[in-house]
Amino acid sequence: MKIGIVGYGNLGRSLRGLIERDENLNLVKIFTRRDSNSFNDDKMESIKNLLEYKDKIDVLFLSLGSATDIPEMAPEIIKNFNTVDAYDNHAHIPQYFEKMDDIARKNNKVAFVSTGWDPGLFSLNRLIAESILTKGHTNTFWGRGVSQGHSDAVRRIKGVKRAVQYTIPKEEIIENIKENSKDYKSFETHNRLCYVVCEKKDEDRIRNEIVNMEDYFKPYETKVKFISEEEFEREHTNMPHGGHVIRVGETLENNREMYKFTLELDSNPDFTASVMISASRAVLKYVENKNYGAHTVLDTPPAYYNVLSHEELIKNYL
Repeated sequence: MKIGIVGYGNLGRSLRGLIERDENLNLVKIFTRRDSNSFNDDKMESIKNLLEYKDKIDVLFLSLGSATDIPEMAPEIIKNFNTVDAYDNHAHIPQYFEKMDDIARKNNKVAFVSTGWDPGLFSLNRLIAESILTKGHTNTFWGRGVSQGHSDAVRRIKGVKRAVQYTIPKEEIIENIKENSKDYKSFETHNRLCYVVCEKKDEDRIRNEIVNMEDYFKPYETKVKFISEEEFEREHTNMPHGGHVIRVGETLENNREMYKFTLELDSNPDFTASVMISASRAVLKYVENKNYGAHTVLDTPPAYYNVLSHEELIKNYL
């Protein structure tokens, strides 16, 4: 499979490393808005030249931010390329899906949208859990860990030099979830903690913009700590994450059953990139079947993610 990557941040670098070690994948180019010559790397190419590779790439990974980049760039890119993205602004996914689906269908392309682990694997497990345990309560807990989407949203604030956001679940709720099952709001079960590097004079404005940011921080309890670049480099450059999807349901005679799906990740971008690569295999099968349009983890057959034949899958996994 011939692969291209748009964007070269944390996720883009993880994608590159995983693609280059996979003998079934061929990395054609990485497209950047920066000066491609500054990298001294023959894989780097200016985003301005993207259309020159229209017939040379099977799947294009969009390793871009969800705050503004993906909503602005993906609808144009899908006109000429099959794409996979990890768009994670949950509140806007329905509108984004609808837009990408319409454009992809008109251009005989496939857009695999909002993959990764949440949205993505967590979405799928919420669906499975609620389909099995039809009476009950589902809650999702994220962290403790670094949220790439939230960190990117903070970094886009004027004056922010570096930033990272940690999502912190309230462990006492998780520990007692089977006995105290109900539908919690995510802001009731999590706190958010931001570490920001900026000029002293900008601190109050930046703190105010963060805590009042719709779809990301409001109405969560959010703390913002301003630190030096040296401390940031020393303490906050790793990217662990994880979390749980927990469904507590009732069956017969008031029996309580708990469905729990857990991820423990040393590297959020590495794992997200791994999920995106599995989605690219599904994209090729959608293209082969001329099933154009937008697709998600919720409507994709599990067999599409794997390179094995149907017979091999049954033999190995059933």
